[in-house]
Amino acid sequence: MYTTYHFKSAVEINADLLKSIKAAFKGKPVVITVEEEQDETAFLMANPANKAMLLKSIAQDKNGEYIPISIP
Repeated sequence: MYTTYHFKSAVEINADLLKSIKAAFKGKPVVITVEEEQDETAFLMANPANKAMLLKSIAQDKNGEYIPISIP
């Protein structure tokens, strides 16, 4: 099983979270990794090719240039 928790601040992490993890995984072995969350837009804008593609897509959306899709 794989579970991801997202918090606005580390201050939100408390004993209830640990209880939740223990209940979800019971006696199974677990790995807990803590990392600072990166802003996805900032990540994309850091690469010139990604930045150009993202800005082009934003401009296309603003101009109504998009392909409508339907998901069954």
